[in-house]
Amino acid sequence: QVQLVESGGGLVQVGGSLRLSCAASGTILSRNVMGWYRQAPGKQRELVATITSGFSTYYADSVKGRFAISRDNGKNTVYLQMNSLNPEDTAVYYCKIDMYALGSRSYWGQGTQVTVSS
Repeated sequence: QVQLVESGGGLVQVGGSLRLSCAASGTILSRNVMGWYRQAPGKQRELVATITSGFSTYYADSVKGRFAISRDNGKNTVYLQMNSLNPEDTAVYYCKIDMYALGSRSYWGQGTQVTVSS
């Protein structure tokens, strides 16, 4: 079993920054992808950014140039540095890990609220 615990959410003004963290514990397979997703009220959950265990990254167009995803494999932790935040970034942010070995397994964190006030 795998547990993901997010932290770092909160209230920030337009143009501000936040850094989210997500620590994974349990049996973590070395071949994995960790990512951040978000869900705003009344909207579907959407992909924000992902990073592989080999440090390849992917970003949604809406956050390119503003957000940066990184990870520490030794700590099984993924980070999301969010800069130039705007009200459209307001959402619950979820961490996810996909692990690959003879199939795949996925786990989600409980989510952390990010609110950008104007």
